Order: sequence, then structure tokens, then C-alpha cells
Amino acid sequence: MSRTEDTAEGAGPFTTRLTWRLGDGGTAVWESRQARKRGLLTVRAAGASESRSRSADSASVERIRRLNAMAAGAFVIGGGLFVAGASVAQFGTGGATGAWIYFAGGLFFNAGGYASLLQAVNAPRRDGGIAALAAQRWRWWSYEPGRIDWLSTFLLFVGTLVFGVNLLGSLLQGLTVQQVDRLVWAPDLIGCTLFLVSGHTALLEVCHGRPGVRPHDLGWWIVAVNQLGSVLFMGSALADFTRPATGSVVNIDIANWGTLAGALCFCAGGVLQFYERP
Repeated sequence: MSRTEDTAEGAGPFTTRLTWRLGDGGTAVWESRQARKRGLLTVRAAGASESRSRSADSASVERIRRLNAMAAGAFVIGGGLFVAGASVAQFGTGGATGAWIYFAGGLFFNAGGYASLLQAVNAPRRDGGIAALAAQRWRWWSYEPGRIDWLSTFLLFVGTLVFGVNLLGSLLQGLTVQQVDRLVWAPDLIGCTLFLVSGHTALLEVCHGRPGVRPHDLGWWIVAVNQLGSVLFMGSALADFTRPATGSVVNIDIANWGTLAGALCFCAGGVLQFYERP
């Protein structure tokens, strides 16, 4: 079945949904997140009242399922460790114990971010000639800034790496106030900013260009919960700034509680992600 007409939707230069008419009079709909996360394409035959989902090939579906489980599990564990680290910092002795717990959680966030990027890199692509998703050869990396799913997951992964700088800095002893702000606080703020931008692009993807509320869309709930976590992380980072004049943190309670609540959001998002699969 050949393609005769395209109707594109999306945000700015990014296409998140494409509808085209097939040679037999039917229509096919490709959605960026649906194809990447579930390996699905929606097809409606000519004269039919309902659409049907068409899956990618079995190898692509299995690849999507594995990467999804890896990303979801990593964010659940990483978020759980951040909850533990924030709890130790708020209610326990904190110090090196909390820092090492955060560091371990950061490694899982790295893994989750990279698995999410791999899912975008290796997502089945729309076949230009037929209403089907074509399998792609496995790749460990690609550079595709013109795809909103790639851009969102790339920013997420880079954000987790920047958080790693923050977490490594927090393990160092005897830092001056200026060094703490430069090696710990600044990377934290940059990482939170990258998380927020990544979450916003993911929201544009799932809403096809105009952010809104989609209570019946599981993908929207995952993105919204994770974005709330990013907002809470940003609030925590701002409150964790050490004043050069006094050497005291702006508000340690807000910093700890913001981290704890934000980590819970990423845990919840990871749990929900287990259900967004082929």
C-alpha cells in the first residue's frame, strides 16, 4: 500500500504524529512515543469505523520490551536510593553515608538515562512505502537532534551524567564554600535544568505540540510525574546553595524534602513505565 498524503503534527521543527492515506483508501497513523515505547502503528482500513494497532516485528518488540524494563527498573532503584539518601540526610547523621547512598543512586539514574536513549536510538522507524514499522540494526549511539524523542532522552542522559559530577563532588572532604558551590551546587543546578528541559520536550512529544492534560494516556502520566520530580529537584537545588558570606545552606530542610519528594516521583514514574510496553 503506497502513501499518497501526509498530515504532520508536532512542536516546532519536530514531528510527533504523522497521518497518511494509503493506496486502498485507508489511513495510517504514526506517533513518536507510541512507536518507540510500544512498537505500534495505528491503521484504519477504508470504510472501517475503528482503527487497529499494527505491531513492529518480533525482534523489535522484544528489544523495546528489554530496554523499557531496564530503564524502568533503573529509575525505580535509583529513585529509591535517593529517597534513602535524603532520609539519612534529614533524619540521620548524614555525612559520608548519605553521600555514598546518593552516589549509588546516581549510577542507576545513569543507567536509566542511557537505556532510555538506546530505546530512542533503536526504535523501529516508519516505513515510507507501507503501513508498517521497519526494524533497525542495533546501535549504541546516534546523533539525531531533529527527532524530539532522541533530543528528550539525550538531554535526560546528559543530565544524569552532570548529576554524577555533583555526586562525586559531594564525596570530597575539606572543600571551601566556593568549591562546594562550584563542584557540588553548580552541577546540581545544571543537571536539574537539563531534566526540566528533557521533561518539557517529552511533554511536547506526548501532547503533539501543545502541552495539556491527557488523563487517559499512560505516557502522559509518566511524563507528568517525572516532570513534577524534576521541578522538586530544582527546588531542592536552589535551596541547597551555600551562602559565601555565612557558609550556611539557604534551607537544608527544603533541600532534603525536595530531593526526597522528587525521587519518589521518579520511582512512581519508573513503576508506571513498566506498563508502557509492547
